Amino acid sequence: MYFSLPKEYREATSDDMRGRIQAARDRLGKKLLILTHHYQRVEVVEFGDRLGDSYALSKIAAEQKEAEHIVFCGVHFMAESADILTDEHQKVYLPNPLAGCPMADMAEMADVLEAWEYLHEFGGAERIMPISYMNTTAGLKAFTGRNGGLICTSSNAVNALKWAFARREKVFFFPDENLGYNTGIKLGVRPEEMVLWDFSRDGGGLTKEQVEKARIILWKGHCHVHTNFKPEHVNEVRAQYPDVKIIVHPECPHDVVDLADGVGSTAFLVKYCREAPAGSTIAIGTEINLINRMALEHPDKKIFELSGDTCPVCANMYRTTLNDLLYTLETLDGIKPIRVAEPMRSEARLALDKMLEIS
Repeated sequence: MYFSLPKEYREATSDDMRGRIQAARDRLGKKLLILTHHYQRVEVVEFGDRLGDSYALSKIAAEQKEAEHIVFCGVHFMAESADILTDEHQKVYLPNPLAGCPMADMAEMADVLEAWEYLHEFGGAERIMPISYMNTTAGLKAFTGRNGGLICTSSNAVNALKWAFARREKVFFFPDENLGYNTGIKLGVRPEEMVLWDFSRDGGGLTKEQVEKARIILWKGHCHVHTNFKPEHVNEVRAQYPDVKIIVHPECPHDVVDLADGVGSTAFLVKYCREAPAGSTIAIGTEINLINRMALEHPDKKIFELSGDTCPVCANMYRTTLNDLLYTLETLDGIKPIRVAEPMRSEARLALDKMLEIS
């Protein structure tokens, strides 16, 4: 896909853009809702009507009936989810159409369907509950809904697994192996009861005995930002700052999660920073834009990223600029909104509605 802003928007000054964005917001009033994810640039977050993680923003999108135009400053799967959860008269826009998610791309529909067909031998939907992380395409959300499963986020993954195990023996969790594994450990699932499905190998690279004994079948996928963090980063920071508190996202590898003082979603990380006493030293294992914003918002605390100079940036979140936001707001009638067609929309909504219900 090729995308380029018109010259007028590429060359606009920061002050000009800010004034014009605010003018567009004033003109559209309650018809407009701008949602911004925690990983967005500070200057984009400034213009968001609501700020949150993928779960919170999905819930907000589902509740906002008055807004006719929802501009989602995030990545593609988030805008898709917002479209699925909103009414027909509402339109959802993604300011930068190139903002995707590498993790979501690690679970392609054809590969998941092939795995599911193989798993029919082990009971299929009678014994195995599919759980799709929010970071998946609408097509895979629809697959999940079609087979009785639900969507989860890092905020509600524990509740999602509890819900699943109350109904079926096994969970098929995709696409983030680390979130699935860390959540399983938190619920007391033994490491030997979790297996990794490698979509590049026949039968996922697993023996039939491994699949039969497994309680959680994890898809081989990860977040390239959160796998930057290593145990040595934790040890180095603790050596340098003896009183440091280390908090990380559950998409981090388990050996990092195991050493941290706190583990949770982006909403958890934000809350932790806000409620920590003045003078606290906090190292965070997550995306750099969130960390930088926490440092700016809490100058009475020392807040920095866990891995030193690696700069864990989500390039896709970083794609969205003030230029993109301004262009979207000034050309709403001329740009294509994000639309999920039927029957995919209804099937995906089944899984998303269950996500909202269990939380």
